Amino acid sequence: MLTYEKLKKKPSRFLALTSLRVEEFDELLPSFETAWGADVERRSQAQPRQRKPGGGRKPTLKSLADKLLFILVYFKTYPLQEVQGSLFGMSQGQANDWIQRLTPILQATLQVEAVLPEREPAKLEQVLADYDLLEFTIDGTQRRRQRPKDNVVQKAYYSGKKKPIP
Repeated sequence: MLTYEKLKKKPSRFLALTSLRVEEFDELLPSFETAWGADVERRSQAQPRQRKPGGGRKPTLKSLADKLLFILVYFKTYPLQEVQGSLFGMSQGQANDWIQRLTPILQATLQVEAVLPEREPAKLEQVLADYDLLEFTIDGTQRRRQRPKDNVVQKAYYSGKKKPIP
């Protein structure tokens, strides 16, 4: 079973599974903790609890570091939920529940840290103006697209490639 305490002792494996060095992970953890606290607060106000806090099954992901590790490994490797559950000692259903719960928390964390990627190319100039970055990367992959049948409209969607991407 993967845990933060075990994995941080193997920096190369930690980097391979999360795309972060242990030091970078430790810098991200306080923001994740803040986002987690906000989510817990929001959930506690949403509806009254049926049990006292601490009641019910004990979670597999006990520490916040394990929760952050879980969601980072998921987004880095995109394994099947069955595989993700096996890595962290839980069922596929529990892995799905954790993925659904931790995804918005990770997104809020990355937004606070200002490291979310920009999805709209039209907004690139604004992003570059907001941040004084010396380097940036555009990560893009060409994907197949169903082109319109009309020849005039079809030209707007032509990429210039003669053959499809294997």
